[in-house]
Amino acid sequence: MQFPRLMIAGVHSSSGKTTVSLGLMAALKRRRIKVQPFKVGPDYIDSGLHSHACGRSSHNLDSWMMPPQVMQTVFAKNAASAEISIIEGVMGLFDGYRGERIAGSSAEVALMLNTPVVLVVNVKSMSQSCVALVKGFMEYQPEVEIKGIVLNQASPFHREWVLPNLESELGVKVLGCVPWQESISIPERHLGLLPADEHGELADHLHKMADLVESNLDMEAVLALAGEAKPMELIWQAPQVEKRTVIGVARDAAFSFYYQDSLDYLSELGAELKYFSPLNDASLPEVDGIYVGGGFPEMFLPQLSRNSGMQKALRQAHRMGMPILAECGGLMYLSRTLKDWEGNSWPGVGLVPGEIIMTRKLQELGYIKAIALRDTVIAGKGEVLRGHEFHYSTLEGINPQDCAFGLEGGMGRGVSRGGYAEGSLLASYLHLQLRANPKAARRFVEACAEYGNR
Repeated sequence: MQFPRLMIAGVHSSSGKTTVSLGLMAALKRRRIKVQPFKVGPDYIDSGLHSHACGRSSHNLDSWMMPPQVMQTVFAKNAASAEISIIEGVMGLFDGYRGERIAGSSAEVALMLNTPVVLVVNVKSMSQSCVALVKGFMEYQPEVEIKGIVLNQASPFHREWVLPNLESELGVKVLGCVPWQESISIPERHLGLLPADEHGELADHLHKMADLVESNLDMEAVLALAGEAKPMELIWQAPQVEKRTVIGVARDAAFSFYYQDSLDYLSELGAELKYFSPLNDASLPEVDGIYVGGGFPEMFLPQLSRNSGMQKALRQAHRMGMPILAECGGLMYLSRTLKDWEGNSWPGVGLVPGEIIMTRKLQELGYIKAIALRDTVIAGKGEVLRGHEFHYSTLEGINPQDCAFGLEGGMGRGVSRGGYAEGSLLASYLHLQLRANPKAARRFVEACAEYGNR
């Protein structure tokens, strides 16, 4: 089957690939082209921005967390209904899991999906060295097809002199030279860019990005390059399932970090999803289980702590034995107290008997192997899950005997204990892609179904 597709990758982080990707997505959508966005690696914020740019949910492709068949499934089931797929890379093209060459990198994803790569190069303060840099990228892993170049933060000099040298010396198409434009910068906070749902001027920014790309990239060459991608023998057929259970999903400005494909997979396993807001709702919907994902609860502590009705409802659900799965921000919210950056303590739900302390220092970042230390609603003792962590807070006061996981990876501090498990509750900093951890997803759905059938 033909899947027109491109990957927008960078030579390093902050090279401009998000600006180029968003601008390209928005420009194509403006032409009434159906664009399916994807993001390489464990990222929620860029995916949310993609979704606003394209009007379609963005999906993550992660070659470290996902077996090849799972990644191909995620790609095929979403790309099949689009006219073009744009995959935004992560970090630099060849950057991935520490110590394993290109494992987990954008390059590995491009190889697995046989996708042409457009390389974004920030050429500020660079001239002919740009040619040497691109040559190195093209020759480092020749199987990765770098078919186009975009020069970012480019000047008229780059257009007049560097562009023709790249094309004549390396035989690669330069798709355009994008100048610096401060008005399209997206605000940032401690975990990256400001989430789409909190960015009041996002529509205007996307419009300006589309204008920037339309004015400076050869759009017809971009479409032609995507159309030259080799056919793929991938077919997706949606399973026919009956509803088995109802799962409540916390989703609002404080809790927005979910892999859309994880939610889709829960539905495919027979779960009906009902969304609720810990910020605004005073009670839970009628559900058999609860999933509280990550996000920025630390930015909404006064409002979350004032909503005593929701906190009481969650405590009651736990007392009744309802399965509860909480990831990162969910762990923070369910803790006894949360201490902000100024040292103020705010009451949490109180299901996790510890204190969350916000710090100015990054506490964990990276891929994690989690070995279950006990039976929980998502894993039996000894089973291994693959996920990732990214947080500036710490959890203090947990008895080591109550920890849910032995953790390996991340920032390389050896094996440690983490998370909290008690009865039908599992809360940890670990983010999971559920289709990539199918036993965990099925176990959670089964637990919810059993609770609902009591």
